[in-house]
Amino acid sequence: MGTPQARRGNTRQRIQDVALELFSEHGYDKTSLREIAEQLDVTKAALYYHFKTKEDIVISLFQDLVKPIDELITWAQGQPRTLETKQEVIRRYSESLRAGEPLFRFMQENQAAVRDLSIGETFKQRMLSLFDLLKEPESELTDQVRCITALFSLHAGMFAMQNVEGDPEEKRNALLEVATELVTAANPPSRRPARPDSAQTESP
Repeated sequence: MGTPQARRGNTRQRIQDVALELFSEHGYDKTSLREIAEQLDVTKAALYYHFKTKEDIVISLFQDLVKPIDELITWAQGQPRTLETKQEVIRRYSESLRAGEPLFRFMQENQAAVRDLSIGETFKQRMLSLFDLLKEPESELTDQVRCITALFSLHAGMFAMQNVEGDPEEKRNALLEVATELVTAANPPSRRPARPDSAQTESP
């Protein structure tokens, strides 16, 4: 979603950052456009130039968030369904969550507003697409649970690990390690598809 240094010089992104901060602190419903403008020290007219409603701000944030996820899904759909590809999907998804952590915190703390704005359903579709990329079509139920849990562990971990002592980067790496282990366990060697370049030879 951009570095803080780069975003400070962009009025649209400054509005997004301040609005998201206020939404997270006071709740989406209790935050007004006037309060966002006051926090930014701009007029409401200047704010309206970029966003007409609070919903416009949230939707723009969500679009910024899902862009790298959509790119990840497109990339993964063009790759062989190997364990290495699935592990890379988890790694890249972890990076996307890291960049969008403030928005995910907002979504977690304002679930009713998220449902009303319909972005929750849109995000659910991305999750299902990632799930399909991690599991095999004929996966056993336990392996399907491992794959979906790998995704949710990255989500839940962002919030649950806030109260756990430790370096933030180390905690993120620990969550990624657990998610990767789950995906690996869901794709044991006996059920992994053959590599595209592997030669299938039979004895005469």
